[in-house]
This record gives sequence, C-alpha cells and structure tokens, in this order.
Amino acid sequence: MSRPPFPEPASVPPPQPGVLLARGVCRLLIDLGFAPIAEFAPDRGLRADVFAVGPKGEIWIVECKSGLPDFRSDRKWPGYLAWCDRFFFAVDDAFPDEALPPEHGLRRADAFGAEILRHPAEPSVLPPARRKALTLKAARVASVRLRMALDPGLPALSEI
Repeated sequence: MSRPPFPEPASVPPPQPGVLLARGVCRLLIDLGFAPIAEFAPDRGLRADVFAVGPKGEIWIVECKSGLPDFRSDRKWPGYLAWCDRFFFAVDDAFPDEALPPEHGLRRADAFGAEILRHPAEPSVLPPARRKALTLKAARVASVRLRMALDPGLPALSEI
C-alpha cells in the first residue's frame, strides 16, 4: 500500500517573545515535576499560555507577557483564575514588576529557563469534578499532540 509523500516543511518564522517565555517556563515546570502544556484551552474562549499538572494533581496556569502593552491589552487573563489552583505571570527582565497584580504569582523567564519570584498570595482549590475533567483533558490533548508530532502525515485533527 502506497502512502502519500510527507508534506514539505513550511518555512517557520522565528518564535514570538511570548513563545520564548513559555519555553523557559515549561523548562522550570518540568524541573519542578510538573507536566506543562503550552497553548491549552481549559474552557471555550480561553487559551492559557502554559497549563501544568503537578505531581500531586495541582494545576497551575502561567500567563506569559512579552511587555507592558501586551499586559495592558489583555482582558482575558482573569478568566483563567477559576481553572487553576495557582496563577502566575511570566515576564522578562525588562518588564516592570510593579505593573502586575501582587496577589498573583510572578516568574522571571527567558527562552532558556525561569525562576519563581513570588507565589500567589492565596492558592485557590479547584472543585474535584473540575480538576478531574481538566486533568483528563490535558492528558488527551498531550497525547494527540505527541501523536501528531511523531506522525507528520497524520491529518490535522481538532484538539479534544
């Protein structure tokens, strides 16, 4: 049985600053024992920059801000608070930390790593049913993404 040839790789533009921040954040999360997923949709209309499930089932969301204009123009981040136990912002060295709400966590990041500067003032606790649904969704999305990365001839699928 013959298969169609693999598609030629498209030219890939250089990563945007937020993508580079997310990469550094994911590296830190893995070091902390978390399983991060970039660009994860916990609910319709939301797409978290980094969503991570921890070793004890805790769920963290990290919103990467490439600069002050990015933060000021973003009105969707408060919607993520109901979908995680801890919420963090990740910014680079040039970002003015005082512009961010102090009750949320803060990470300093670049393309190669990140560090936690502060944890959220009060961690929230997700309802058990929501935690289970999010954990299952994260596992399914990660599995499909891995399969698509390993099989470039796989037809494009919408995420679960």
